[in-house]
Amino acid sequence: MISALNDVFKDTGVVVVAHYSGLTVAQMTALRGRLRDVGGTLKVAKNRLVKLALKGTDAEHMSDLFQGPTVIAYSVDPVAAPKVATEFAKANDKFVILGGAMGTTHLDVSGVASLATLPSLDELRARIVGMVNTPATRIAGVLQAPAGQLARVFGAYANKDEAA
Repeated sequence: MISALNDVFKDTGVVVVAHYSGLTVAQMTALRGRLRDVGGTLKVAKNRLVKLALKGTDAEHMSDLFQGPTVIAYSVDPVAAPKVATEFAKANDKFVILGGAMGTTHLDVSGVASLATLPSLDELRARIVGMVNTPATRIAGVLQAPAGQLARVFGAYANKDEAA
């Protein structure tokens, strides 16, 4: 269990720590499902084991967050887990975000919230594709416009000659 948690802290992009006392099994299952949909994971582990697993990792600085009934949400995408956790915390008062880590960077509650406002990797990829695609569409429109104007001019001259 310690080595599995150690791998989690070494390989993930972001880890969010929260208190979950008072949540029902259905609420925890819903949170797990939402995290799974975005490529994240939710794990409840004993604080002592987590503190042992944190030793020697970049996220070792967040060991003081593990007091009381804590849960960790993590994902490779640095925005996915904070976004889902923040949305879930807004809807459920019993889910309280304590902080987290993104590599060597310690995240407090406001740090997790600011990460949650950023677009996810998939959204950024879609924006980049849109930006790359838009100039190509504009170039095609510009290139077609003179040909269309020429066709209209020739059509007008043809109509004028027919009328004469």
